[in-house]
Amino acid sequence: MSHEEDRGEVLVRVNDLKKYFPTSHGLLRRTVGQVRAVDGVSLEIYRGETLGLVGESGCGKTTLGRTIIQLYEPTGGEVFFEGANLATLSAAELRAARRRMQIVFQDPYASLNPRMTVGTIVGEPLAIHDVAQGRERRTIVEGLLERVGLDARAANRFPHEFSGGQRQRIGVARALALNPSFIVADEPISALDVSIQAQIVNLLEALQDELGLTYLFVTHDLGMVRHICDRVAVMYLGKVVEVAKSEQLYTNPQHPYTRALLSAVPVPDPVAEAQRQRIILEGELPNPAHPTEGCKFNTRCPLAREYCRQEEPALFECEPGHLVSCFAVEEDGHYQESRAHVL
Repeated sequence: MSHEEDRGEVLVRVNDLKKYFPTSHGLLRRTVGQVRAVDGVSLEIYRGETLGLVGESGCGKTTLGRTIIQLYEPTGGEVFFEGANLATLSAAELRAARRRMQIVFQDPYASLNPRMTVGTIVGEPLAIHDVAQGRERRTIVEGLLERVGLDARAANRFPHEFSGGQRQRIGVARALALNPSFIVADEPISALDVSIQAQIVNLLEALQDELGLTYLFVTHDLGMVRHICDRVAVMYLGKVVEVAKSEQLYTNPQHPYTRALLSAVPVPDPVAEAQRQRIILEGELPNPAHPTEGCKFNTRCPLAREYCRQEEPALFECEPGHLVSCFAVEEDGHYQESRAHVL
């Protein structure tokens, strides 16, 4: 990828990452196929940035995030974190690397053990990695709770005593316990009331500024992404189809799927909302267990041509820092073949 010098250090590099889940059938649960949840993703995440990962439900966003931090074992491909290939690390080395990679889960109700006190939940990573014991651990936990906007006395209470927003703050505190450099935020606000969502986003942004964190922000809320993400990757059926700076993506989307997604985002101006045209995708959504040949989007794409059904496009740089996976790009108001420009 060119222009890398303008973006800083690459913290996470993903090369052709795949994660397939076997499907079974019958009384003996015989494996009959595979669901290609992540099917050959390559991208880079720069230190200190927030990369948004967007797409429809079921496109593989959450699976990609969890596979990057090795919660799921990859089926294929490579993940480099801080220059190290995670697939080649020993068990001890991977355990050490995992201290630097954490996740904030989507559901603050399901991700916290109801039988454990908040202090035990937040301090559990410290115990697992033998970082601190006894009074020292207690002091660290209380400091983490205060850092995310909770009272230190919350350590003695149980998760059911807190609201959804407060529980998500507990989840953030747990993610910070081991001083990570990279956090996967897996739709961290989708289960919260709208009035609380902005508070959690503001907290994440403040922590990023204070601690120099790098985020992969997984979400389907395109309106939120524009305000909090430096760059955005658009995912469709296990593939990344477009990557660009946030404002670049919103003002000049290139992939037909990205255009359709953005056309569904509400606009606060009622006049502009009434005048703009909604793009309605037609055709069938392919089964990830039996993916279509060629471009994954060809069954719904208004620009699909015969070679789109036979050949799979690669990501290419249509303008500096703007990558798109499509055989047609917009130039002077016309869509033209761009296979010659594939990098």
